[in-house]
Amino acid sequence: MQDQHATDDSYLFGWDPMPGIVSVWAHRDGRALIWQRVREQEGEQVVCLPDRFRPWLFATTLEDLAHLGSSLLPHESIPRTQHAIWFRELDGLPGSYRYLLSSTDGRLLEREILFGASHRLKYQVKSLTETDLEHTYYRVGAVEQYLMSTGRTYFHGMNYEDMHRLQFDLETTSLDPRQGRIFLVSIRDSRGFTKILEAPQVGDEPQLIQELCQIIRERDPDVIENHNLFGFDLSFLSRRALVHEIPLAIGRMGPAGYHAMLESREETLAVGPEARHRTRYTVAGRELIDTLDAVRRHDFVVRDIPSYSLKEVARYFGIASPQRVYIEGSAIYDTYRQQPEKVRRYALDDVDEVDGLSRRLLGAPFALAAMAPRRYERLASAGPAMGILEPILVRAYLRAGTALPCQADYATNNAGVEPHAGGAVHLFASGVAKHIVKADVASLYPSLMRTFQIGPACDRLGALLKILARLTDLRLAHKEAARLADPTSIEGNHHNATQAAMKILINAAYGYMGAGQMALFADPQAANEVTSRGRAILSQVLRALETRGLLPIEADTDGVYFAVPQTWTDDKERALVAEIGAELPSGIHLEYEGRYRAMLSHEVKNYALLTYDGKLIVRGVALRSSRSEPFGERFLRKALSCTLMGDIPGVRQAFLETVNALRNRQLSAVDVATRVRLSKSPATYRTSRNSHQEPAYEALLNAGRNEWLPGERVRFYKGRGQRRYIWLPEEAAEENTTPQHWRQYQASEKQSSPKQQVRQDYDVEHYVQMLVTSYAARLRKAFAPEDFEQLFSLNQPGLFDLYERPIEEIRPRLERETTSINL
Repeated sequence: MQDQHATDDSYLFGWDPMPGIVSVWAHRDGRALIWQRVREQEGEQVVCLPDRFRPWLFATTLEDLAHLGSSLLPHESIPRTQHAIWFRELDGLPGSYRYLLSSTDGRLLEREILFGASHRLKYQVKSLTETDLEHTYYRVGAVEQYLMSTGRTYFHGMNYEDMHRLQFDLETTSLDPRQGRIFLVSIRDSRGFTKILEAPQVGDEPQLIQELCQIIRERDPDVIENHNLFGFDLSFLSRRALVHEIPLAIGRMGPAGYHAMLESREETLAVGPEARHRTRYTVAGRELIDTLDAVRRHDFVVRDIPSYSLKEVARYFGIASPQRVYIEGSAIYDTYRQQPEKVRRYALDDVDEVDGLSRRLLGAPFALAAMAPRRYERLASAGPAMGILEPILVRAYLRAGTALPCQADYATNNAGVEPHAGGAVHLFASGVAKHIVKADVASLYPSLMRTFQIGPACDRLGALLKILARLTDLRLAHKEAARLADPTSIEGNHHNATQAAMKILINAAYGYMGAGQMALFADPQAANEVTSRGRAILSQVLRALETRGLLPIEADTDGVYFAVPQTWTDDKERALVAEIGAELPSGIHLEYEGRYRAMLSHEVKNYALLTYDGKLIVRGVALRSSRSEPFGERFLRKALSCTLMGDIPGVRQAFLETVNALRNRQLSAVDVATRVRLSKSPATYRTSRNSHQEPAYEALLNAGRNEWLPGERVRFYKGRGQRRYIWLPEEAAEENTTPQHWRQYQASEKQSSPKQQVRQDYDVEHYVQMLVTSYAARLRKAFAPEDFEQLFSLNQPGLFDLYERPIEEIRPRLERETTSINL
């Protein structure tokens, strides 16, 4: 068993226990640099270690290297020249990636493959990513190649607190680096350093930029962090440094004796279901972390963060200081000229909150970096399946000398297999129910995979199941250690972060099997078996509740909400869940997840919960959407809370107050504006505009914007007049609006100062009707039709409206339903 654990741990953590790696930089020519944090008698320091490796890739054939003849060497051969290409035939089936190709120089290997492929395909092939080579070769980036081949990972033997992190934040006179400049930079680090750099005069900016670079080099952090670091700070800094011809040498010093320069490239980043185009920055020796990515990842799970702006997020997580200074973004520079000390405090509060976000959200990615063979900065924004789990699996196959499966014939290999079906979701009642219990099957799908040994048939090593089993055991050990430790201690933080990271991987295992052609080890038949068993477990739990006379409200993939008698105590609820759990198959654990004062069941996977201490929890896009207008969102949360507490007059009051605020123009345009993610390019939209006009694009065109990027997030509202839509840019420090767009907005609105951006020229009746039809309507299932019409009538009750009963007599309703959906 000990030998098995050693093998499983090498799958999970790699096999080289080199401690203290804080950054890796590798080149396609086989050179690598490793920065290692070491402890010595005289203290702690970071050393740079040069290394070499053989760049490699997997191939399904050797045909494209046939022209090399005897120059293509078996993998154990000693090269006759300085430049060599090796091949190794791996244990695997025909059609799999059963050849491992490597070279002294990855650029040489790629050139030779492209030469051979061009000859074979009868046209010039310029890249291994071209369609005709899509399934012929499998490769990863140079850093991943190095880490996979050496078995090394980041942060071995380190705690999160051992990292040296630095945060910096820019304050600028304009959002456009071509029109404005940096006038202040706030800096702090995790070792107690704080500093404010200022450039009060136009000519002071070059010195400020040079001082910032010098401080980064002197403080020598492992990690540089900020909120929207990529979307604003590094972009603005790069443009201003270019204007002044200042090299941004903010990386670590390498063997050549100079500090690395900041580099950039374009990328498409997927966080949750959305893909966003952005410029990615990176620098040798340091990891660049954007806490905005971490917030997006968190909200993909919880779906209740009202805004991704730093200030809103800090308040959401409870890390904003009571003494925190707030200044409107458009007024910061004017405030600085009148009250510079206030802006200095404001700027330092910004970087303090970024540090708080990092400590709150980045412990799990830190722990993942000690497992997965990728850079820490990449893991902080990677998806858990293809971005984390697959590199771990590929490393295991590389180590074992076993061929990777190839999905080139995915459709053929899975002919006759039913399309992958997810779990089932059932809705048994809609409306308002009281005294709710949530029971949850702990990690149902991973537990089923482990209990019944359901893994991908193409995983010839059984690596996924071995990793899953080891992760589950280790996570339980870390959870118990975290429970016993002081929750504020370094030890407690380490165990909590590690168990959270392991949970991410455990929960990704099933989804990875069902990911189709995107995943090397996908297996729809195995995924279907897991969900089939999951539905059977859920049915067993539901039958157990019904036989005990309890009413299920909603059941999803791995849990169920059900109502219990008012007299039941917490202990009795827990005893019931334990009793039902004891009837389930061995290895499947039903857990008591929580109890709630009331629940509004709206539709499948859309509901609101009220805790016994008065906290409102809203789930599902039908009740909460990222496109929601702030005024409507505020009304709905207030109305939901009142409904679940039984305060029906409070529901009516919230409605009338919102109507009056709109009609008296007490709200600003920001309150009524909605945010949407663009999906069409300018050219695509123009082709369909004559037949179908869409408000978001019309708002941009009305503002004089003729160019935008698919994936860009824009905010707009409906103004007075027929179909007049008005674009309202986000502050670049909070969203991804680019500086030139802000300038276009100011010009289109004839504004001389950003102070004038507070507007109230919205279409009042449009938003009043929206309040009724879009927001109040979401409460329709909570009330009888006549009660709903009375609560949300725009008319004041008249003297002869005798048919209306007093609001105080209205009660929420609950109706049985039978709705089931296979996901």
